[in-house]
Amino acid sequence: MCIVTEVRTDRVTPGSQTSLREANRARIVSAVQQRGSLTQVELAGTTGLSPATVSNIVKELSAAGVLHTAPSTRSGRRAQLVTLARSLGLVAGVHFGARSMRVALADASLRVISEERMPLAPDHRADVGLRRAAMLVEEMAASVEAGAGELLAVGIGVPAPVDVRTGTVSSAGLLRGWDGAEVGTELGATFGVPVGVDNDANLGALAEARLGAGAGYDPVVYLRVSHGVGGGIVLGGQLLRGRRGAAGEIGHVTIDENGPVCRCGNRGCLETFVGSHVLVGMLAGRGHLTLADVIAGALAGDAGCRRVVYDAGQHLGVAAANLCNIVDPEVVVVGGQLAEAGELLLDPMRTALEQRTLPSAAGPPQVLATSLGAWAEARGALVVALDLARDRGTLGVGV
Repeated sequence: MCIVTEVRTDRVTPGSQTSLREANRARIVSAVQQRGSLTQVELAGTTGLSPATVSNIVKELSAAGVLHTAPSTRSGRRAQLVTLARSLGLVAGVHFGARSMRVALADASLRVISEERMPLAPDHRADVGLRRAAMLVEEMAASVEAGAGELLAVGIGVPAPVDVRTGTVSSAGLLRGWDGAEVGTELGATFGVPVGVDNDANLGALAEARLGAGAGYDPVVYLRVSHGVGGGIVLGGQLLRGRRGAAGEIGHVTIDENGPVCRCGNRGCLETFVGSHVLVGMLAGRGHLTLADVIAGALAGDAGCRRVVYDAGQHLGVAAANLCNIVDPEVVVVGGQLAEAGELLLDPMRTALEQRTLPSAAGPPQVLATSLGAWAEARGALVVALDLARDRGTLGVGV
């Protein structure tokens, strides 16, 4: 049974000293929930409260079992690191990729306490994938000795547009075996907790904007370049999903109207130029290669591999420029497996982006590599799960 810690004990009058203190407590808890962990000095800067007020409230909430403090070192100085207490429960994040599934388990401060990666067969079906995800989450919870009822919510990311209202894959033909899959309903019934489902690139965007390379910027555009190509947009701290969850689907932006036919049925989509099968196919004469082989070859100085990565960067820059001219982001974060090529990919992307975006005194948007790596989407799923638990009142923090 989930442990619920109630901070509010009596009714308060708006504008009273008690209501002000509760508002301050809520600000502190919200800041820790958003950032995962902060020092008391960072909490004062984030909330605008005085260090003395922060110190007193942190002591109160630690005694109430809401917050946890531990000694830490920041910039060579001793500090008190503040997180949410483990007793508040756990959240799970699941990311379904084209070839594998990643699952992370975290406490209410978003501190990851367990993570696993499981390979999946190509073109795996939704029912098979969801069963495996449920089993893996249960095994991981058991491995950290989580009690019954500690799991508060689950976030799921899939590489296709999702109707977040229903948790259903909303576009046909983009993810074979998942068309119309009611992901939220199926896993919700299995776990008996709220389940949030979204496009995986959206989750990567959310994670990078809150916790990663995009933190402190707004708007943030995130591009996930791996087996396919996806994108997510965070505007005003919120995901921009559009009418049916397809906002930011940069992989299906047309960059050559006479180009190859894409799996979506259109011609010349970005994905037909930078998808992993396309990049590997450019070096087909070398035998069986994987995208990892191409990236490793490029980093080692192989001329052919470097050319493939360079061209991919140019194509990404052209497509991203169209998106940037509409959204005008401060930063574009690039994730997915191809981002492992680093500056070999990002340099030509920056050049193409600068050439094609509207000139500005501020210059073109920054282009940065993911700081969360291959786990960005799973981290985004954890963020969604924690937000869902808080919004549904299952987190147990009565502030």
